[in-house]
Amino acid sequence: MSDHDDFSAESIDLGDALGALDGAGLDLGAILEQAQAMQQQVQAAQEQQAAQIVTGSAGGGKVTVEVTGGGEYRNVTISPDAVDPDDVELLEELVLAALRDAHHQIAELREEAMDGIGLDLPGLDGLPGFGASG
Repeated sequence: MSDHDDFSAESIDLGDALGALDGAGLDLGAILEQAQAMQQQVQAAQEQQAAQIVTGSAGGGKVTVEVTGGGEYRNVTISPDAVDPDDVELLEELVLAALRDAHHQIAELREEAMDGIGLDLPGLDGLPGFGASG
């Protein structure tokens, strides 16, 4: 029988565990409030980003693709001078390049939307990924 065989969920008193954390200088109420505020900020940033429209382009604007920040394709525009029946492969490459450009812009929107939403929880500064040193 190992040392861990006597351990069960019933043997842990949640109040004692939370009290120990409080006694260690952690303000659990402040941590919870900050986590909830951060969740609201993330949700608002995601909604804002999803509502924006980006335009990917290729061939000097001969092919454009409009996409929402949420990844919904809205419009494709192909200039008549980009259409050469003898070189369909070029048109395919331009459309693909415009899609990639739009995808890159969406990724930038996501990064910008998440800027400023940091995790700075009191009492966790020494842990990796938390607080000012994370």
